[in-house]
Amino acid sequence: MGLFGKKNPERVEVKGKILQCPICDGDLFWQREAQLNTALATFFNVDWANASATCVICAYCGYIFWFSPMKPMQ
Repeated sequence: MGLFGKKNPERVEVKGKILQCPICDGDLFWQREAQLNTALATFFNVDWANASATCVICAYCGYIFWFSPMKPMQ
């Protein structure tokens, strides 16, 4: 079994474009969710209340992209 429980890395599309690693030009990535911890939430031991981001990790060199949750345009 591969990284994060998935068998194989996958291509990722962002805003209609295939993502490509700026370091090694790779086009296969692992995906996972990660918490965006804040000092205040950690101080009060409520880290679970923080927002999450999507992490996309290059399968070739390990470069990590972080995508924050999108907020609606006003």
